[in-house]
Amino acid sequence: MGMVVNGKAIAEILYEDLAPRYASLNKKTRLGIVVVGENPVIASFVRIKERSALRLGVEMVRKDLPESATEKEIIDAVHALNGNADAVIVQLPLPKGISTNNVLSAVPNEKDVDALNPDIPEEKRFVHAPVALAAVDILERSHVQIKNARAVVVGAGRLVGAPSAWLLRSLGAKVSVFSLEEGSIDDLKDADIIVSGAGNPGFIKPEHIKKGVALIDGGTSELNKRIAGDADPACRDMASVFTPVPGGVGPVAVSMIFRNILALVQRNER
Repeated sequence: MGMVVNGKAIAEILYEDLAPRYASLNKKTRLGIVVVGENPVIASFVRIKERSALRLGVEMVRKDLPESATEKEIIDAVHALNGNADAVIVQLPLPKGISTNNVLSAVPNEKDVDALNPDIPEEKRFVHAPVALAAVDILERSHVQIKNARAVVVGAGRLVGAPSAWLLRSLGAKVSVFSLEEGSIDDLKDADIIVSGAGNPGFIKPEHIKKGVALIDGGTSELNKRIAGDADPACRDMASVFTPVPGGVGPVAVSMIFRNILALVQRNER
């Protein structure tokens, strides 16, 4: 049985480091967030961000729009926040029929705390995706060697897969991607590190992975009204490092949002 990561404890360490740094800024930091429609999963994510903001003295400026909002209305809300907040989050998913890319393109690099503007190449971003940063932070804290490691990223999505693959490559890992379009589940057998963000509950089984793998599960989906990860919980007996869902990557990723905001504020003050 390997190390089961306590994401809340890591987040606690990160907040303790961030609090004095926010306190030393010479102004109140504002985080803008656009929320479209009513969705219990989105509502719970927003509440978690609000609690962290409160704790660090960051003011949350919310723009709530109805499910029926047009793309133009959502983009206008983003532009309004760009004008009066230090960082801007568009809470995903957006309603059907809205182009997520068009909306995310309205968030400029210097405000893009989630690193999701599709027009900005990864190497030009001022900050990187919070889930990818959380995955790397957990690996480093767990003393997992990233350089030259064989890493498989499961899923090529914008929130977890694509940024995690880029970040691991930039740190010297040999990365392959397994998604609906490329690779196969057999690729997992050779991996030293697996970062998963497929949103397919429990599909990674113990027989798919090798003993001693570092398994970072950034996938979240609902299974029988409970949040579940991509990895079957039985995988923890094979892994040297295992992140449970919930309570693993999630809390660390939220704290990375606030580390990113601080980085953007300090960069924009220069």
